[in-house]
Amino acid sequence: MCTKFVHNSWHYNCIYNIVKNFLGEIRMSDFKTYEYIWLDGYQPEPSMRSKVKATASSTPPDWSFDGSSTLQAEGGSSDCLLIPVQTYENKNGHDLVMTQVQAADHTTHPSNFRAAAEAVVTDEWWFGFEQEYFFTDPETGDPLGWENGEPGPQGPYYCAVGSGNVAGREISDVHLAACLEMGIELTGTNAEVALGQWEYQCFGKGIKAADDLWVSRYLLYKIAEDFGVGVNIHPKPKTGDWNGSGMHCNFSNEEMRSNGSEELFSSMCEKLGEVHEEGIAAYGSDNDMRLTGLHETQSIDQFSYGVSDRGASIRIPVYTVEHNWNGYLEDRRPASNADPYKILAHIVGTLTK
Repeated sequence: MCTKFVHNSWHYNCIYNIVKNFLGEIRMSDFKTYEYIWLDGYQPEPSMRSKVKATASSTPPDWSFDGSSTLQAEGGSSDCLLIPVQTYENKNGHDLVMTQVQAADHTTHPSNFRAAAEAVVTDEWWFGFEQEYFFTDPETGDPLGWENGEPGPQGPYYCAVGSGNVAGREISDVHLAACLEMGIELTGTNAEVALGQWEYQCFGKGIKAADDLWVSRYLLYKIAEDFGVGVNIHPKPKTGDWNGSGMHCNFSNEEMRSNGSEELFSSMCEKLGEVHEEGIAAYGSDNDMRLTGLHETQSIDQFSYGVSDRGASIRIPVYTVEHNWNGYLEDRRPASNADPYKILAHIVGTLTK
């Protein structure tokens, strides 16, 4: 009997066997299946959508969808186009295809923020996203581990071990394995400061860094779905004395990594500070609930930077200083629900003007 969730292959082998028993031997070699992923037109933050295409093509072709159902078109002219930008091979099911949306006349759709990022970001730029989130009960919306009410104060939950201090580890581990198998470079995971809160770190170069982050989110939602669990990436899902969820963005270019100086890093921080309000606008919604000056944040209406300062807007890591000012910076302002395309466009666009 097939279970609801199969660790290594999700449930695709189960589906295959059911169909095979019903129809007889399937000539799977005649077809490829691709799961197309795109961002819809909802605001203030887009949701991810997907649908599956079976085709004899060895590469995913352009496709279309009904934009009137995703706030991306009117009903009288509803066709929108899906243009593949990255394909992630999946040995156990559909290959995943990250796409960008175009209007029916092949112009960039207003909801497509990838195009603006791609125009300024090159592979010289490296990014490391620290994606924080909560696993939740889909019926109540409460974090896992909060079934009997609010748990004890935060402190024992960060990087914790033990059933009373951790909730959702198995899901996090399966997500890590799935991302690595698909070539998405997660460099680590950990339980976070609140019970039921987790983080993973996603590294990438150029525009692919943002593509990978979106697909890693998609896999997180999909795997949690198979466990019967929800995912919440709101920056402050629980008020009170609880840390919010951010998506700190670590970044560097070739000069920062190999020919840096204190002057270079300070000037970059100053440039980002000059457009602080623009950065906040690009860094996710409801971020004012998280950036309060408490819980390792700078207030949303203030900008600061400093060495090893997790209460600053931008942290200069000790690693950078100890390596003769060769390294990277950490922008701590982005919210957990931020669009990584907007983050890349803002950081690189600001620092290359």
